[in-house]
Amino acid sequence: MTYSDIYEKWLADKRLNAEAKAELKAIKDDAEEIEYRFGAELEFGTAGMRGIIGYGTNMMNVYTVRRATQGLAEFIKKQGEQAMARGVAISYDTRLKSDEFASAAAEILAANGINAYKFTDVHPVPMLSFAVREMKAVAGIMITASHNPKQYNGYKVYGEDGAQMSPQDTAVVVEEINKITDYLGAPSPTIEQVKKFVKPMPAKVDKKYYKELKKLTLSKKAVKKCGKDLKLVYTPVHGSGYVPVTTILKKIGISATVVAEQTAKDSEFSTVEVPNPEFKETLSMGIALADKIGATVVFGTDPDSDRLGVAVKNKEGEFEALSGNQVGILLLDYVLTRLKDDAALPKNAAVVKSFVTTGMARPICHKYGVTLFETPVGFKFIGEKIKEWEADRSHTYVFGFEESCGYLRGTHARDKDAVVASMLCAEMVCYYASLGKTVYQRLQEIYSEDGYVLDCNVSIPFKGLNAMKQMNAVVDSLKADPAKEFDIYKVSAVRDYSRNVKTDVATGATSEIGSPLCNCVYYELENGSFICVRPSGTEPKLKIYYSVKSRNKTEAEDALRKMQSAMEKLLKV
Repeated sequence: MTYSDIYEKWLADKRLNAEAKAELKAIKDDAEEIEYRFGAELEFGTAGMRGIIGYGTNMMNVYTVRRATQGLAEFIKKQGEQAMARGVAISYDTRLKSDEFASAAAEILAANGINAYKFTDVHPVPMLSFAVREMKAVAGIMITASHNPKQYNGYKVYGEDGAQMSPQDTAVVVEEINKITDYLGAPSPTIEQVKKFVKPMPAKVDKKYYKELKKLTLSKKAVKKCGKDLKLVYTPVHGSGYVPVTTILKKIGISATVVAEQTAKDSEFSTVEVPNPEFKETLSMGIALADKIGATVVFGTDPDSDRLGVAVKNKEGEFEALSGNQVGILLLDYVLTRLKDDAALPKNAAVVKSFVTTGMARPICHKYGVTLFETPVGFKFIGEKIKEWEADRSHTYVFGFEESCGYLRGTHARDKDAVVASMLCAEMVCYYASLGKTVYQRLQEIYSEDGYVLDCNVSIPFKGLNAMKQMNAVVDSLKADPAKEFDIYKVSAVRDYSRNVKTDVATGATSEIGSPLCNCVYYELENGSFICVRPSGTEPKLKIYYSVKSRNKTEAEDALRKMQSAMEKLLKV
């Protein structure tokens, strides 16, 4: 059946809702649009599914959500009545149709006799992760497209451990989803089933979440001394972080000045180009307010509040947006410093980061005698480490982070948590203020102590139905003919994560990386720098990561330019 046939079949189906019928009729003369919507199925991967909102098999809509949930329901039913009774925790953010999709998921579960505990208002990713474990649920569903543009929404599935579902369980769910060929044929629950199985998430879950976060504070004395004078500006960027971030800050004794215009649950994200706090432009209204009131720090969270962006004043007194890597090393240094000061640093302490995250983490961990572990990109892999160590007691998790502004202290959640990160960053500002210095000054001290590293990420966008295939082909070509140098920077080893093999360039000797498989090529450079190339798992972009080790910023920037120029010649995209 061609994509045109599928389009016509949907349009003729009496079960199609009025909104969908009108939207699909409007594109009847646009063959390219019809092909995009019906020429493929929205892929359900290890991070769930994410796509542009609209009707079609390759889009995010109520029918693709119902189909995915029916697949999850079949997976749960195979585990028996006890699993069905434990149920599924469901949350959603402020994106277009998020509430509608969350309700649709709950109704499908109800039609299958599975309990669904749905939050009654927007809640962020970390609170959903916490709720799964607190409610002893068998799974969790989060409706969000994280930091993507407003046109997108998504569907993330969590396992019973509160982390994103494992690849093994996801494969089973995908198998069940693929059996469903009738997108419009998902079961509808009776009124009695909705009343029996769809339940509001208990309010006690929120209270317990905040209680767990308060246990993670590290500088109560500094906050008591400096917190009342701290001028902090926060913007939720129209997302789900507004209530939890301001709540936890208030609970530890810090009042934030909020960007009022960006507190509205605006699915258009009308005050920003994209709701991604990694970008200084996204924090611009917060920075303007901070300049107006004389604040020293600005926080911003994304729609599902799992990412935290931070801007601080530099030595010139101007606001500088810190990268996710910089916030990560500041928090890592702060957490280890305070735990050591309080004689609370476990002997088997461990830190986890993704392998594309800054090389600065290694010398910091070495300085404190802490073991550093690397995982593929995706916080679920950090969550898996937490679960592994809880089982075998080999290490004690103290901190984890990714370069994309994701951080987690504590094991209350198994995904990145901008709420706890906001709390830690706020008290970190107070801690250094109590010592007579700023966070920016501490960052420069770290560079002075451990060597300067410049981290930079570049994204190359791809378009069309074959975007993922094309990106993987680029990475495959790099693996087939490995580069031996980037300008004057020689490659010492090449890691091929698709085969779990590391190859020494000089000797040709190979060794096992010891990592879950993913399509990624990673170049270790002789001076301790690295370059990594991988296709994004959530959007059609080829991502290139540069981590440049040098004596100072000027030399690092010059090195980066040379490395980027060499990579551009190699890619030819």
